Amino acid sequence: MNLTVNSKLEIPANEIQWRFSRSSGAGGQNVNKTESRVEIVFNVSESKTLTPYQKQRISIQDELKLTNGCICIAVQDKRTQYQNRQLALTRLASILREILKPPLKKRRETKPTRSSKRKRVESKKKRGELKKSRQSNIDY
Repeated sequence: MNLTVNSKLEIPANEIQWRFSRSSGAGGQNVNKTESRVEIVFNVSESKTLTPYQKQRISIQDELKLTNGCICIAVQDKRTQYQNRQLALTRLASILREILKPPLKKRRETKPTRSSKRKRVESKKKRGELKKSRQSNIDY
């Protein structure tokens, strides 16, 4: 089952490694005998579907901790292995989608227009007049 990250990127199933182990947490005695904990390992550096630019973008991310060039995701939230597998795939896809989003354009600083300067000064004068009208004209 291939993992669809976005419309342009689909990771084949053979590039994702799975590991299963016994989970802690909810499940009662069932936890002691079923291997419901799921670990996904996706090797970014050896991936054939990612372009060199995408690999570089993933490797420079600070919030993503790469272990030997691999993204590792462990899930043990649900009671069944199937649900944990689906959740792990969803998390991997969302992480990759977030990282590979195109960078935002930097705002180019511009000078204020003549009319915006005029409007600013007029509003300041209006505010000053309002405050002046509130003052009492009693001389001491």
